[in-house]
Amino acid sequence: MKKIFSVLFILSFLIGFSQTDTAQVVDMNRINSTEVLSKPYVILISADGFRYDYAEKYKAENLLRLAQSGVSAKAMIPSFPSITFPNHWSLITGLYPSHHGLIDNFFYDYKREKFYKMSSAENAEDGSWYGGTPLWSLAEKQGTLSASMMWVGSASDAGKVRPTYYYHYHEKFSPQQKVDKVIDWLKLPEDRRPHFISLYFPEVDGSGHHFGPDAKETERAVHLIDDAIGNLVDQVDQLGLKNVNFIFVADHGMIAVDTQHPLEIPEMLFDKTRFDFYNSQTLLRIVVKNPDDVKAAFKELKKNRTPDYKVYLDKRFPKKLKFGQKDDRYNRIGQIILIPNAPKIFLEKDKKTSAGKHGYNPYKVPEMKAAFIAFGPAFKESKKLGEFQNVNVYPIVTDILQLKITEPIDGTQKVANEILK
Repeated sequence: MKKIFSVLFILSFLIGFSQTDTAQVVDMNRINSTEVLSKPYVILISADGFRYDYAEKYKAENLLRLAQSGVSAKAMIPSFPSITFPNHWSLITGLYPSHHGLIDNFFYDYKREKFYKMSSAENAEDGSWYGGTPLWSLAEKQGTLSASMMWVGSASDAGKVRPTYYYHYHEKFSPQQKVDKVIDWLKLPEDRRPHFISLYFPEVDGSGHHFGPDAKETERAVHLIDDAIGNLVDQVDQLGLKNVNFIFVADHGMIAVDTQHPLEIPEMLFDKTRFDFYNSQTLLRIVVKNPDDVKAAFKELKKNRTPDYKVYLDKRFPKKLKFGQKDDRYNRIGQIILIPNAPKIFLEKDKKTSAGKHGYNPYKVPEMKAAFIAFGPAFKESKKLGEFQNVNVYPIVTDILQLKITEPIDGTQKVANEILK
């Protein structure tokens, strides 16, 4: 059996060699430890931008049915800022963005003197940018094989161990093709079969950005993912595997923003002798080059601001958001932060924007909150939860897979204790 398996993967590799952007990457030297063979499975699914109310708003029949039978939360609270890369890494490490280092989709590290950009494969696959131990790395170190379908950071060596099976990021697979590949993983021989799988879908976020959260296109994207989840569950059931558990999450929600009346970036910030600034449109971070100039710059910005945004010193940033000076372990955030009041955005002249956005404070802007649904033998039935922070997903997975958490995280066992049997 092992010989056949090896040949199949060699053929798969050779077929994919001419299309390296879509080829699966496999470590053929790994097998599950004997103890793992009888342990549960976890499939962690992220639908990017799937707002907490989308399933009901758009009548996503499969997700609503699964939520009814398993566990569902009123909402899951993303970490601040409510942006894609920071929150996917928070979900997979149990750490706040300020603690794991991915404080935005793009940022500058002054110690390294380099930019991190989510669109750069060189950055995205360089594990030295990422703090914390991702779940796949934790699992692999403890003898449990893992697989990832394009989760943020899964092609990097963050945590020192990559998943046994993974893909470099691309958007050429349809949701159903991704489901089929997950099923292929679960059909592998026991010793080669991953017990932790992370699966990523970008479609809902893309539609929400381009057309807004209330558009027909976004509704269709929700149904596309709902159909894929339904098919995944049906196909897993047909495999006859015992104890397969599903966790459906999102990194953040989405809100329609005011694209007609954007906020102007304060003119003083364009003085490059004094400042660097990084504009995510729903969040503007300022680095004051002369530390002695911080207080004066803060006072000037406060004096000239409009009622449409707030100005914070990093020392006095709301503690609840864990994004202030004391939490900035990698010194990447900046000393002054401007937060527009939703649905306002900061926009530089001649820059483009989109109909939908995220990134705002989820405690102030409920549209930022994400979905959470979990079901399978490990979960209580028909359990309704209130709201909880996304860093608490990590201990849920480790409890099911019987993994030992090896370093401090921000998540706690409270939610896991409440929803697991």
